[in-house]
Amino acid sequence: MRKNAVKKETVNVGAELFAALDMLETDKGIPRAYMMEKIEAALVSAYKKEQGAANVRVALDPEKQTVRMFRQKTVVETVENEAEEISLEDAQAISLRYQIGDVVENEVPFHFGRLSAQAGKQVIIQAIREAEHSNIVREYEKKHEEVMPAVVTMVDDATGDVTVDTGTSEAVLPRSEQIPGEHFAVGDHVKVFVTEVHRDGRGPVVTLSRTHPGLVKRLLELVVPEIQEGVVLIKGITREPGSRTKVAVLSRDPDVDAVGACIGSRGMRIAEIVEELRGEKIDVVLFSEKPEEYIASALSPAKIREVEFDGERSSTVWVDGDQLSLAIGKEGQNARLAAHLTGYKIDIRGRK
Repeated sequence: MRKNAVKKETVNVGAELFAALDMLETDKGIPRAYMMEKIEAALVSAYKKEQGAANVRVALDPEKQTVRMFRQKTVVETVENEAEEISLEDAQAISLRYQIGDVVENEVPFHFGRLSAQAGKQVIIQAIREAEHSNIVREYEKKHEEVMPAVVTMVDDATGDVTVDTGTSEAVLPRSEQIPGEHFAVGDHVKVFVTEVHRDGRGPVVTLSRTHPGLVKRLLELVVPEIQEGVVLIKGITREPGSRTKVAVLSRDPDVDAVGACIGSRGMRIAEIVEELRGEKIDVVLFSEKPEEYIASALSPAKIREVEFDGERSSTVWVDGDQLSLAIGKEGQNARLAAHLTGYKIDIRGRK
């Protein structure tokens, strides 16, 4: 009667265990096979902690929904370690088929003390945590250098850092990666750019940004169908976050205006991106393989009279006097961005 009671308890424990594993797989995406391996290791660890040095094997059977543990001893001629060895005579008393070197298994019940059970529990909890972290890293790796919609869940008034929920997990948008001058409140919807994903000893490390030029690039890809279709190409992009961005584009179809496609009818497409970037100006300019044309376009909205080349990557740009300040821009910003975009040093001079 006692054997039946023990057997019934074991089956119940197995049923509860596999139900929990199915739930973990469904709700958290943690593979059942992975958790079974970790649980087997946890049970072995707990048994050894309780019984001292011993070889044991744990068998989890999802079909029968049973959990069984077997003490293992190696058949030897002379027993030197009773915890791990059994004599040939004793082994053959169990079964004549045993020979030297074989392993004899004897099923043992689960009777763990509090400390051993706690140790096993910690192994399982750690396994779940590691699996969750791995899942988070995999999801973010799929979004590496992509835009993710997020919702602000917390604002740290002391540091300015913002915690956002991306749907995969919560992550921090550091103050240094926020557009200068923008402010957030809990519940705000915001788009973030995933710049880096890796793991350290504490778990997943995800770097989010709203200052990276890639954010503008991906936003353009989202709102401009011609870019999605590959008709319009983004050839270059440079940015001073919160102030101004310059994007160079090129059309592969002579009937499609690359700049017009990005700006959209009545400027609606580019306005959507400007709104997301809190008013940051975006200059969409035409890329050209001819350096003089590219430099002139990059200095838009200024009108350029002539571009001269002083060296391999150096140029002098001549503009009318009334275009000089426009070409240079406030604090030299327009000229600076144009130089970054084209890769040429640009010296702007005015003519009357």
